[in-house]
Amino acid sequence: MTTTSEVRARRGGRLMLNKVPEVTIWFWVIKILCTTVGESFADWIDMKLGVGLVNTAWIFTAVFAVVLGVQLRLKRYVPFPYWLTVVVVSVTGTLYTDILTDQLGVPLWISSAVFSVLLVVVFGVWWLRERTLSIHAVTTLPRESFYWLTVLVTFALGTATGDWTLELTGWSPGVSVLLPLGLIASTALLRRFGANPVLSFWLAYVLTRPLGANIGDWLASPKVAQSPGDPTGLALGTFTTSLIFLGLILATVLYLTATRSDVTETHEATHTPRTTADPRRERMALAGFVLLAAATGGLLFWAHSRPHVGPAPETDATSTVHLAPGQAVKKFPPAKVDALRTLASTSLRDARSGDAAGAHASAQSLRDLWDADQASLQPLDDTGWTFLDAQMDQVLKTFGIDHPNPPMSPARQEAELGTLLTDLR
Repeated sequence: MTTTSEVRARRGGRLMLNKVPEVTIWFWVIKILCTTVGESFADWIDMKLGVGLVNTAWIFTAVFAVVLGVQLRLKRYVPFPYWLTVVVVSVTGTLYTDILTDQLGVPLWISSAVFSVLLVVVFGVWWLRERTLSIHAVTTLPRESFYWLTVLVTFALGTATGDWTLELTGWSPGVSVLLPLGLIASTALLRRFGANPVLSFWLAYVLTRPLGANIGDWLASPKVAQSPGDPTGLALGTFTTSLIFLGLILATVLYLTATRSDVTETHEATHTPRTTADPRRERMALAGFVLLAAATGGLLFWAHSRPHVGPAPETDATSTVHLAPGQAVKKFPPAKVDALRTLASTSLRDARSGDAAGAHASAQSLRDLWDADQASLQPLDDTGWTFLDAQMDQVLKTFGIDHPNPPMSPARQEAELGTLLTDLR
């Protein structure tokens, strides 16, 4: 899925080599590995460490700016900084989509449409300025800037379309792997037939995002669903999955660094160039892509119409269990209860003083900490945890966190926080 073009260019008196690796099998292997570890590692930081979705996005945006700055200063392709940038941008693009969905309540079909239009706009501006979209012509700073902006948008788009597919079909992550895998294989076959190399490359690039994410979810998800519609898998956990794939990425990068087999100049010196493009075959392959898109749409429509269990609908989480004040936390570690009580007290204080933003931020941190502690607290006392979880949900609802309603009145927020603090004492 490549096209031969210029690999050197002078810009401001500086000789630059192509900044993107040759698209060999190693490119696609490590791209999928980066996508998987990006998904798993982001979930681990967000949920297990209790950092929170928005804070995680800020952290990775800053990291992305740093690693991208290093990458842009290089004069040639170097495996380690290049693939580190891909890992970080995969996390960052995923988080942006998750914020739209989980924090702002934007439907996935809208996110998919918006990112699709944005990708077309980026390609259009890139083409109008540079007259090429080939990754073998990434030899100037403007072209490399367009390239990384495109990569960022493809990760956000891949996240949105992948999650939307799961929402439509109710497929498990293991089954969901088959759709992007089949589409990538079909794209590769059409490319061998004579499809446009740039179109084929970027289609496959977008599709590797849902493929890698589904692999990560399949490996990390529990073997038994905690709630109807929740994903199931091999129960390796997000941390173990991240470690495994980070190790595989490091091994692959070390191999590529030693062999230089994915450097454009090395590859072109040892491989026969592709034959000239055949316009007739390109048109026929384009028709094949259209048929493939229609078939995919038909499959998704059919799967959506079949009976399946999706995520549990939003319901009133009022608990049917009634416990005396302090009873629910008797079996929980005092340090964890104190941390929860501190955040709830801070939110209540801010609500009473009229600091709506501070109260919301503390309530969101309370949610993140509660979610992060679920794995350790629930086994200690399932009844107590369920009781507190219901009251916690009532608090979050008053702030419009994880619920579609707008924030409620400060008086309602204070009342629910007061009830929660009574249960936590």
